[in-house]
Amino acid sequence: MKKLKIIAGISWAFIALILIIILFPGLNSFSVSVSKLPFMKINPRYTGGVVANQMITENCTLDIRKPVFDGLFRERNSGFVQIDWRGSMPENIKDSIDYDQDGNKDFYISVNRKASKTELVPLNEKVRNVVISTPTSYGWSARIGLLK
Repeated sequence: MKKLKIIAGISWAFIALILIIILFPGLNSFSVSVSKLPFMKINPRYTGGVVANQMITENCTLDIRKPVFDGLFRERNSGFVQIDWRGSMPENIKDSIDYDQDGNKDFYISVNRKASKTELVPLNEKVRNVVISTPTSYGWSARIGLLK
C-alpha cells in the first residue's frame, strides 16, 4: 500500500510537470483573455477608487476620488480618499477638499512638492491623517485616512 501511494504521488507530480511545460507558452494570452471578462476589475485599494469629482483649472486638474473602505469579505471601518493633481502644478499646493460632496469642506491640505512635505488640517471628525503623499508620473497624489 505504501509503495502504491509513492508511485501515485510521483506519477501525479510528473504529469503536473509535463502539463505545466505544455501550457506555459499560452499563459500570457490566457491571462489577457481572462482579464477582459466583464466581472474582472482592479481593486480600488490599488487604483484609489473611481473619480467622484473633478476640478479643472487652467494649469492643473484636481481629481477627488470616492472613499475606499473595501475589505476582503466586508467593508472596513477605516479607509481612505485619494486626491490627484495632474498637469502643471506650483511648488506649494494648497487646497480645501470636500470629499463627500455635502457642501462643507472636510479638510485643508498643503503640499510642499520640493521638500515632499504634506500638512493636513481636518475639519471633519472622520478625517484622520495623511496615509501617503507622493509624486506620480502625472503629477502628485495623496491618500487621506478616513473612518467610516
